[in-house]
Amino acid sequence: MAVHEKAFAVFDSDSHVVEPRELWDEYLDPDYRVLGKAALWREEGAINCYLKVNGRMFRDTMNSNIPRLAIWRPGITWEQVGELDPDVRHAPTPGASDPMARLADMDAMGIDQTLLYPTWFAEGFHLVEDPDVARALARAYNDWIADFCAAAPERLFAAAMVPLQNLDFAIAELERIATIPCFRGAFIRPMFIENRYFTHPCYDPLWAALERLGITAAVHPGTGLWNPEWTSHAPFIEKMKGRLSQMALLREAGGGPFAGGGNGANLGFSANGELGHPLAPVISPWLDNHMFVGAALIGFTVMQRYPRMKVVMAHGKASWMEEVLEKMEASALTTPLLHKYPVRTDPEEMWEEGEVMLGFDAEERLIQRLPDDFEAKIVWGSHYPRQEATTAWDAIAKLSGAGIGQPTIARMLGGNAASQFGITLKQAV
Repeated sequence: MAVHEKAFAVFDSDSHVVEPRELWDEYLDPDYRVLGKAALWREEGAINCYLKVNGRMFRDTMNSNIPRLAIWRPGITWEQVGELDPDVRHAPTPGASDPMARLADMDAMGIDQTLLYPTWFAEGFHLVEDPDVARALARAYNDWIADFCAAAPERLFAAAMVPLQNLDFAIAELERIATIPCFRGAFIRPMFIENRYFTHPCYDPLWAALERLGITAAVHPGTGLWNPEWTSHAPFIEKMKGRLSQMALLREAGGGPFAGGGNGANLGFSANGELGHPLAPVISPWLDNHMFVGAALIGFTVMQRYPRMKVVMAHGKASWMEEVLEKMEASALTTPLLHKYPVRTDPEEMWEEGEVMLGFDAEERLIQRLPDDFEAKIVWGSHYPRQEATTAWDAIAKLSGAGIGQPTIARMLGGNAASQFGITLKQAV
């Protein structure tokens, strides 16, 4: 086995835990355990696996024998994940739920410190309808993840769940977790909540509280493969869902562009309009992040009105931002944005001045080819323990192979994240 070395600390800005049963059984307020398990619950049985949201059960749409959101571990390749026997039940990665196993995996991956995102709460929490139950669930998750991080308080940090179903509850929970050292972000899934997007003025108190408390908005999309949405809430993907289902109906009726043996069914949609596996994980993360940055942060002036609020856009890659800025620069002078806030007409300058960073992975070719354009605006994430996870050693090798100097790599893999999350970098590996 090759010996890896590095001269700087690596901070993983996008890794995940998988919430265990004890979160509900031990951390959830006893008065809310029945309601909490009805509102949001993940069942991982020997035969049955499903996510329950608001009392409705949604069975896994993929093979539950292979827990793809917690299947990767150090030493396994993507090819080996793809070759796993689908008829055999494979155990999830222990480090997904156990902090000591997690630390051992971080050591093997060359990761010194990490920010932890949820898995099942990321999929279903913002869909919980009862605000009182959402508040109880958020407190339970935050208490559990705080104990998880306590195993290594200088290495493990977390994004907190915030009950956005009620902004009074949300701000109260932000004020509570602001006193707990492990919390360095507030989890936000870029989606519609009660048919309102984050462009709505009702969220202004949220941005003000994040800025005042110095808590980073940790924005992470969810593809909706395990919940009733099927895919992201981004309007583009929803429009595609309707269009593709129409084409599927035409194909099944024997007419239209997919008649006569067309390949519509292979695109991942069906006549009932379900656009999920395999297209959603490919398309929705960057579309959701694109929408949040373009519409909420820039178009509806959140960056402009709350200039000290820090934001990290995780899991949606970073290379798309160049084109978004180019398009917004051209549109800002010619297309009036119809809302009550005056909009700056220099989005590129505002982006440079703003406190927003994008998550990237070292596979992105544009990052490798134009490091100077991205150096100050990106943070690296491993995606551990998901099936597409990579290590810090992989990232260092990719970036070094592209001719990027060590000071720039150190900033991309650690320095930017330390600044954005308020972390003191410490090298453990």
